[in-house]
Amino acid sequence: MGKVLSINQYVRAQSLDEAYTLCQKKNNVVLGGMLWLKMHRRQVGTAIDLCDLGLNKIEETETEYRIGAMVTLRALEQHEGLDKLTQGAMEEAVRHIVGVQFRNCATLGGSLWGRFGFSDVLTLFLALDARVVLHHAGEMALADFAALPRTTRDILTEVIVPKTARRVVYLSQRNISTDFPVLTVALAAQDGAYTCVVGARPMPAVVFTDDKGILAQGITEDSARALAEDIASRAALAGNLRGSADYRREICKVLVRRAAMALGKEG
Repeated sequence: MGKVLSINQYVRAQSLDEAYTLCQKKNNVVLGGMLWLKMHRRQVGTAIDLCDLGLNKIEETETEYRIGAMVTLRALEQHEGLDKLTQGAMEEAVRHIVGVQFRNCATLGGSLWGRFGFSDVLTLFLALDARVVLHHAGEMALADFAALPRTTRDILTEVIVPKTARRVVYLSQRNISTDFPVLTVALAAQDGAYTCVVGARPMPAVVFTDDKGILAQGITEDSARALAEDIASRAALAGNLRGSADYRREICKVLVRRAAMALGKEG
């Protein structure tokens, strides 16, 4: 039988300082929801549980939502304020992830910290111009966090989503409804500027802007198709068991065009 996940010690941290100190050791890990972690074949020195630190709340101010790292994907899916802010994109981005029981356990922090190449969550939150707060490094743009070395050892405490007049559409292609996505696309518009995020490439999501001003004069069938061709030509794509790079490129064209047309109807 092959090796499985083995944990030598389990600790429920009583402070962020304690959790941060513990996670500095290479063989120690933060559990998050422990849904992807349990699939690893490795030996963990100390498993660090953050469940006693009050990081499972969604707080709203006049300008932003502050989402604790231990908030579950199911809580995001059912949150009326986030649903309204994102015009349904929040629910659409997470509702296909395995099943309700899984989403009741999977956390936002775990989903973002892993920067998985199949992540619906990373794709959407990049399009929302989200920021993250790390216990040691402080607040930074999610895009900057996503670019940090995977050897970074810190505690993600919360995610900040600004309450701006941003319109966003989220789409994904899956071979079956609860499988990992073949490709994900989030297209956002604010003050005449457009941001397109492409994920499940199958690499971590990447952000593109409409540098050529393709949609500057409005969204039509022709401009939507032109944007789709432009993004698909710029995106680095690869193949895996769910689809080849060429297949993903064709899917990218379709999803970006559909997202643009959906934004056009909203506008």
